Amino acid sequence: MSAAPVRTGAATPARRAGVDTLRAYGDRGGAEIDLSDNTNRFGVPPAAAAALAAFDPARATRYPTASNGALREALAAYAGVAPAEVVTGCGSDDVLDSALRAFGAPGDRVAFSAPTFVMVAHYARANALEPVAVPPGPGGVPDVDALLAARARHVYLCSPNNPTGGTLPDGALDRVLATTEGLVILDEAYAEFAGESAIAGAPARARLLVARTMSKAFGLAGLRIGWGAGAAELVLAIEKARGPYRVNAAAEAVALAALEHDRDWVRESAAEAVRARERFALALRGAGFAPLPSAANFVLVPVADAGAAEAVLRERGVAVRAFPALPGVGDALRITVAPWPVLERALRALRESATPATAGEAHA
Repeated sequence: MSAAPVRTGAATPARRAGVDTLRAYGDRGGAEIDLSDNTNRFGVPPAAAAALAAFDPARATRYPTASNGALREALAAYAGVAPAEVVTGCGSDDVLDSALRAFGAPGDRVAFSAPTFVMVAHYARANALEPVAVPPGPGGVPDVDALLAARARHVYLCSPNNPTGGTLPDGALDRVLATTEGLVILDEAYAEFAGESAIAGAPARARLLVARTMSKAFGLAGLRIGWGAGAAELVLAIEKARGPYRVNAAAEAVALAALEHDRDWVRESAAEAVRARERFALALRGAGFAPLPSAANFVLVPVADAGAAEAVLRERGVAVRAFPALPGVGDALRITVAPWPVLERALRALRESATPATAGEAHA
């Protein structure tokens, strides 16, 4: 029997500047109805499910492919770009993190319109960059003039935006690219629900990375398949910063099956989600709430007290995401859309648990 290791009492190594300001990402959900994470509540693509069931366990003993060549070819065909213009990762978070690491020098500023995807500020700090949150206009719409006035070297944009659901104003991407010296990231995690994307033109714009995911419309969040497109030189730099083997063998096999055989299912599922979203938004307005316009698979609903409403909803078996004091919005709940019977139950619980925000509160 081996002896237990002897503790010397020495202090842990000094942490990188900024690490102590970060927060670990905790688990959520856990309710009977989980509408908190914007994943696909309409099922798993059939060919993808079959590929997962048929995956050879013996492949678990070997590394996956280092460059995901077959997956990159399939993603390139889906996006309308060349395989050398596609980068993959362990979720789109991995792509975003690696891109900031590849192009951000310590101390560089990264501007974004707040509120937006919370992990962007996290990855900026983790890579010794300075996140710059720029207040939006009313209703959470990005203020492009204010974003450019921040004079940050790098800019992050999200369209449709998480958590507001809105899209970028016309011409915003062109203006940011014309003014920004460093990397411009356009996060299109919810593009399939919006019906529009800038990804096909990304390689022609040397400083633009368009990030995407198979976690949302493709229904594969548990397999963590992220990707993005940009100029081949930009993609290569991100790959170097990312390292190999970021997409596991099972995930790659399932993603290939989905891209080759499930595109119609994805389109129909996304269309069903959009119909459910519009019906839910209409019902919310009828109940006295004022959800923000959304082009994603969720709605953001201003309420008087987001934390209290989230807690009561959870007691009633419905998990949503609370956002207190959002810039330009105020307290709000983000609710993922789902098949209508599920949303009906969520609506009943919301009516009994939450007070709509007043006009003043909704634009705090």
